[in-house]
Amino acid sequence: MGHSTATAERGPDAAPDGSAGGEESLALATLFDISQALTGAPTFNEGMRRVLGLLQSRWGVIRGAVTLLDETRHELYIEASAGIDFEGQQARYQLGEGITGRVVESGRPVVVANAAREPLFLHRTARRSDQPGQEITFVCVPILLDLRPVGALAVDLPYRGDRDHDHLLKFLDVVTSLIGLALMSPRPVDAERQSLREENSHLRHELRERYDFSQLIGASGPMRDVQRQIAQVTGTATTVLLRGESGTGKELIARAIHYHSPRAEQPFVAVNCAALPESLIESELFGHEKGAFTGALARRKGRFELADGGTLLLDEIGELRPATQVKLLRVLQEREFERLGGQDTIRVDVRVIAATNKDLEKAIAEGAFREDLYYRLNVFPIFVPPLRDRKPDLLLLADHFVEKFSRMHSRPVKRITTPAIDMLVSYHWPGNVRELENIIERAVVVSEGQAIHAHHLPPTLQTAEASGTGPTGSLGAAVAVLEKDLIEDALKTTRGNRARAARVLKTTERVLNYKVRKYRIDWRRFR
Repeated sequence: MGHSTATAERGPDAAPDGSAGGEESLALATLFDISQALTGAPTFNEGMRRVLGLLQSRWGVIRGAVTLLDETRHELYIEASAGIDFEGQQARYQLGEGITGRVVESGRPVVVANAAREPLFLHRTARRSDQPGQEITFVCVPILLDLRPVGALAVDLPYRGDRDHDHLLKFLDVVTSLIGLALMSPRPVDAERQSLREENSHLRHELRERYDFSQLIGASGPMRDVQRQIAQVTGTATTVLLRGESGTGKELIARAIHYHSPRAEQPFVAVNCAALPESLIESELFGHEKGAFTGALARRKGRFELADGGTLLLDEIGELRPATQVKLLRVLQEREFERLGGQDTIRVDVRVIAATNKDLEKAIAEGAFREDLYYRLNVFPIFVPPLRDRKPDLLLLADHFVEKFSRMHSRPVKRITTPAIDMLVSYHWPGNVRELENIIERAVVVSEGQAIHAHHLPPTLQTAEASGTGPTGSLGAAVAVLEKDLIEDALKTTRGNRARAARVLKTTERVLNYKVRKYRIDWRRFR
């Protein structure tokens, strides 16, 4: 980066006119300009860039960076920089790591007179030893907010044996105080960022509620077993393997585990292994470098990198091809991998939840699934039962979906009639909970009143055995079905009281009794 040669040679500890008063004048003038730069900048980032520019032009700084603490990830990132290339700007530090990490952790400044000879340097933003003939002094000062370190200002200066480090630290301490004030002062863009952060927090709270364990509806024995297993594994980082038929709610369970785990504030990333072409699955999981294959125009992160710190759901894991299974096994064992076409090893901290509807044991016997990968995934298996094995939960689920879709579609539907319930219970549900949800949504949409009747259910449920229609499609048969449906519903409402049921249907008790006998309705079962 360009800077005034005279200033650089003179250094920040020498006055422009060689006097102590000139030195103080330079410091005061620079601090005034820094203050103006911070208050006039539209964003905090722009303000930091202006500050670093002033330090370059006035004080001979060769390169500098403002590093802030990401309290969610407990790591430091570069907010703004000067004289540092793009790769260096991507540097990250853990608290206590390197000199910058130690400064932020301790809240105390550090001066390294000759950076090239300092073993603690990580050289992530630049290699000081790569500049022959130029020795560098490195200074790092913490940025405090309410006496708490929230970042650091780090600068490289030309080495000078007579430099007054105490004076330099006092000057930079005032600069970081101004930066701290800038962090607290509101700006339109920063306010927008805060609003986005608040919205993000609100959305995470909503997600936690949406995937609360109470949303895993069911009181049957098999479902209680599932709920107990989920509670056992939620607080751990254990790999989970969800087994069960399609449509049983495996992804819902995976999200519930994530949003109630210590990783809830980190990403939840889901990938359907069966939905991706064979040629793309490895790139999707592990990412690729620019030029790795035709169409790879830029570097791209894979799902494992995107889920770093959080949870990765590998749905339909049984569909992975053998070559990808080998690479996945390594990631699960070592927590590291290389991007497609890349050489650098990438380490991640990801909790893996796998899900499948395939018989993995059979796939192993047929040579389609690796046995070692199976044992690596099968640490904590949870078998999600099909809906036909948890029939006591069917009405609970149906009522839940009625309430959900009535609210969603602004319909007045409040309940399901007895004949419609009989049809739901009689059905074998090959599509499990997903099929039930779709059927109830359709019934809510087509319903004209406050109840779902048998004729609101799709033809797949309209069997002769379930609805009593017989092998005919005549008008008389259809009327009879509707009539029987209405009578049974009225008897259910009145708990089997035929006189009250007749009044509900606006007919006489004599006519009602005749219809009850005609359709062979057992009115006693409604008591």
